[in-house]
Amino acid sequence: MKKYAILMCCMGNICRSPTAEGVLRAKLQAAGLADRVELDSAGTHDYHVGRPPDARSQRHALRRGYDLSSLRARQVDVTDFDRFDLVLAMDHANLAALRALHPDGAAKVRLLMSFASDARADEVPDPYYGEGDGFERVLDYVEDACDGVIAFLAQRLA
Repeated sequence: MKKYAILMCCMGNICRSPTAEGVLRAKLQAAGLADRVELDSAGTHDYHVGRPPDARSQRHALRRGYDLSSLRARQVDVTDFDRFDLVLAMDHANLAALRALHPDGAAKVRLLMSFASDARADEVPDPYYGEGDGFERVLDYVEDACDGVIAFLAQRLA
């Protein structure tokens, strides 16, 4: 049985998308869905290919129980649109980049925050040039949106 596959995407794949991957992975495990979902993250740009998540992302995530240390950055590839059922962008710029990369796969691409219950924002803000509060905000937004993804998957995989 083919697993439902989800790809999380941001610009460099060292802050937001690996955080989203780590959070969703933990929530899938807690919901008993981990064996039914394939999960990965990637960046729309090749700035950090092969590097682990930003140390600040790792530190803040670990405080909430999410271990990102085994993740490594990679760049989105056009073949990802065949492999993944859902491609979740962290912001509008990356949403546009993903849709431009594979216009025929655009239906698979959505904003992660479209799954959030908190309507304060429709994007996960990039914390890279900021301090700790930005990484905490990313976690707050991602946790909320991933709860929505879990609800979506629970219906879809029922």
